[in-house]
Amino acid sequence: MSELMKNPRIMKRAQAEVRQLVVQFEGKKSKVIEERDVKKLDYLKSVVKETLRLHSPLALLPREARDTVQVGGFKLPVKSKVIINLWAMGRDPDIWGADAECFKPERFHGSSVDFKGFDFEFIPFGAGRRICPGMSFGVTVIELALAELLYHFDWKLANGMNPDKLDMTESLGLTCKRKNALYLTATPHFTSLGESQ
Repeated sequence: MSELMKNPRIMKRAQAEVRQLVVQFEGKKSKVIEERDVKKLDYLKSVVKETLRLHSPLALLPREARDTVQVGGFKLPVKSKVIINLWAMGRDPDIWGADAECFKPERFHGSSVDFKGFDFEFIPFGAGRRICPGMSFGVTVIELALAELLYHFDWKLANGMNPDKLDMTESLGLTCKRKNALYLTATPHFTSLGESQ
């Protein structure tokens, strides 16, 4: 939500995509967004990927070499400890371009790059045998929750704060999180029938 609040244009585009999908539910018994519906929300999925690129759940990913290997011209003996800096990888201009620090979901739109551990420039959940076992479940929950929040509410920063003034500082530790709390004002989104969704 922090990145969406800091980037109102992106918030509006993601909301428009979700709300356009829900319009298709008119006349159906249920207007709840389900997992199968999220597959149609390409831009929302790009927003989630871009969020995970800049704000990986872990800052550092520890690994140990099972065998002696050669990596990037360096010999790593068996049992060598290696720490992958996911925070730095997500902001590397050699990988993501000169605008690597910018929140730009469009970089994933139409791209095959995914977080399932095959694209090693983007591994917020790790890769290989030690990939996060809860990745699929976690991402699905995030996508569903975000779709519901974007559909049901219009969002503003509390106390009339300007999005440009939003402090995006992170507190790094075992996991990454916002250093300061995010205070928002939610206004229910009403349909043309006048009922809250």
